[in-house]
Amino acid sequence: MAISSGDRCGEGCASSTTTPALVYFPAGTYVVSSPIIAYYYTAIIGDARNPPTVIASSNFSGIAVFDADPYDADGANWYVNQDNFYRSIRNFVIDLTEMPASATATGIHWQVSQSTSLVNIVVDMSTAAGNNHRGLFMEDGSGGFMGDLVFNGGAYGIWVGNQQFTVRNLTVNNANAAAIYGLWNWGWTYQGVTINNCTIGFELLTGGLSNADQTVGAEAIIDAVVTDTPIFVQSSEASNGTLAGSLVLNNIQLNNVPTAVGVANGDVVLAGGTMTIASWGQGDVYSGTDPNGNFEQGNIYAAYKDPSLLDSAGRIFGKAHPQYFDYAVDQFITVKSQGAVGDGVTDDTDAINAVLSKYAGCYIIFFDAGVYKVTSTINVPAGSQIVGEAWTVIMGSGSNFADQTNPQVVVQVGAEGSEGVAEITDFVFTTQGPTPGAIVIEWNIHEPSGEQGACGMWDSHIRLGGAVGTNLETAQCPSGSDNTQCFASFLAIHLTSGSTAYLEGTWVWLADHDLDGDGTSQLTIFSGRGILSESAGPVWMIGTSEHHALYQYNLAGASNHYMGLIQTETPYYQPDPAPPTPFSINSAYNDPTFDNGMNMAWAVWVESSQNVIIFGAGHYSFFQNYSQTCLTNNTCNPQIVNTDSTSSVAIYSLSTVGSTYQLSVNQDGIINWADNVDGFASTVTVWSPTS
Repeated sequence: MAISSGDRCGEGCASSTTTPALVYFPAGTYVVSSPIIAYYYTAIIGDARNPPTVIASSNFSGIAVFDADPYDADGANWYVNQDNFYRSIRNFVIDLTEMPASATATGIHWQVSQSTSLVNIVVDMSTAAGNNHRGLFMEDGSGGFMGDLVFNGGAYGIWVGNQQFTVRNLTVNNANAAAIYGLWNWGWTYQGVTINNCTIGFELLTGGLSNADQTVGAEAIIDAVVTDTPIFVQSSEASNGTLAGSLVLNNIQLNNVPTAVGVANGDVVLAGGTMTIASWGQGDVYSGTDPNGNFEQGNIYAAYKDPSLLDSAGRIFGKAHPQYFDYAVDQFITVKSQGAVGDGVTDDTDAINAVLSKYAGCYIIFFDAGVYKVTSTINVPAGSQIVGEAWTVIMGSGSNFADQTNPQVVVQVGAEGSEGVAEITDFVFTTQGPTPGAIVIEWNIHEPSGEQGACGMWDSHIRLGGAVGTNLETAQCPSGSDNTQCFASFLAIHLTSGSTAYLEGTWVWLADHDLDGDGTSQLTIFSGRGILSESAGPVWMIGTSEHHALYQYNLAGASNHYMGLIQTETPYYQPDPAPPTPFSINSAYNDPTFDNGMNMAWAVWVESSQNVIIFGAGHYSFFQNYSQTCLTNNTCNPQIVNTDSTSSVAIYSLSTVGSTYQLSVNQDGIINWADNVDGFASTVTVWSPTS
């Protein structure tokens, strides 16, 4: 009842932004006999100091203890898996040990999409030989991020299938079948994996080379420690000299692991032992402007990792979602207690700026659930730690954001040249159209010396249009319309040259459909640009940018970036109009050009940038003017990823859909999709600027 009360979006509801909920579990032990259902737009949060334990009773009945997408009596899901947004579960111990070892006991059923997270969860399972327990089960979806997870015992730690996902800081102990079972994907990135005493580390279903028999397309694993496990990675089918599931291994420490990479039939592809694998791949390898790739099963290009990106152990740095559990209640202050209203109508600009100016660096500033309308720039000063409640909304509105020739910032994080802490958690940033001159977030702040990741966002997203109150819904902007009132932003996120940033699980989405109303109707709305980074770094970026007119990611004069997994989609309405229309090229913001017949948005544009690692990428172009006939021959987009010849960028595990060329140099297509078919997507195991 606590989760479902209040006319919330459950069975029969496609989606809704109007009934968010934060459901809090105090410390304690809770025994359940049926699933706890995570309704749409729900954050389920346990006590961070003393995470509650949820025990599945011996007579538990249902798919999992926590269920994000229930099946009805006819076998249909409550939600469309690719659109199952806005969920978070944090700070729990899930105990399956009272259930019979023979039962298919599962901790979490997590069939979800973007803007979802699992954080700080332990699942304890049976340790009996031959048990059937699973920590997490995911059969479909389009995610997503999860991190700081521990799975003990069971047959499988996690059993997963989803278009794409990033997993950070995953530990699996004593799984008697496999730590991770991969059912299918277009691309997953695992960053920071610890596997102890499991039969197999990664067991991957492979070999499917069409949409009809899609299996694991691309697995990218960085910074793993595997101990006392007979096989680290095992594929179900041998590659036999051609691409049949891409694999990238980077900085893998094996301790008593006899087989590093093998096949279910017993073949050993890479012998193990006690050793370190620096950079190894299985799949199609390309470099420079050579259009001819080679299938490799061996050492591959090892990108330079700037020390600023690494922790003290030489691994890619990661930082958990801040939860401030060591702060007292009187160290928090709420914006509503200081005069902000959050009703989506009242102008809260002055009230919010006053709170931030007075209390930043002194208190954790809590934004009570609501929609906070602002009509000029919100200044988030150095020292700020701001926390939302079930994705508190800050919405830019009004004439200050109306001129694309003179763009203005909605939320400025740090003044230009500032240094200090800035932590932003659990927000949605949006606009109330038309706002063609809105820069939704300008990020200027730089982390203090010695404080990696001090400036970051966690579980915070940009959502433009598609929600009540934005004036960018079906009534104003139906698909196929060309309405000058349907401008959502000039630029979503701008990381300026002096900034550093840690962005984890960030979804920068121009809505392609209306989340409210019927939850499915397509829209035609316009956002000029996704994420522009001019930062000299360090920058860590895990997330998604979708449907912006010129590009989704633009690295211009940037350096020292780690990005993985990044995922994009091009606008459904293009090429009618083609980019930059309805915007104009603006050289002050390092806009890309569109040559050689390029009539769609760029997924990634890289210019004059150094020391960039993209470790996992899914770039998709599904439509031309809302038609999908172009998918047949991958002609939806002529090109999709471009770098100039002076930049140093390495791209691992690059999967594309719908684009004729997967990668271009100086806007000349280099890698053709047809040479790297890997199921529904085409996959490049690695592209490097030099061999």
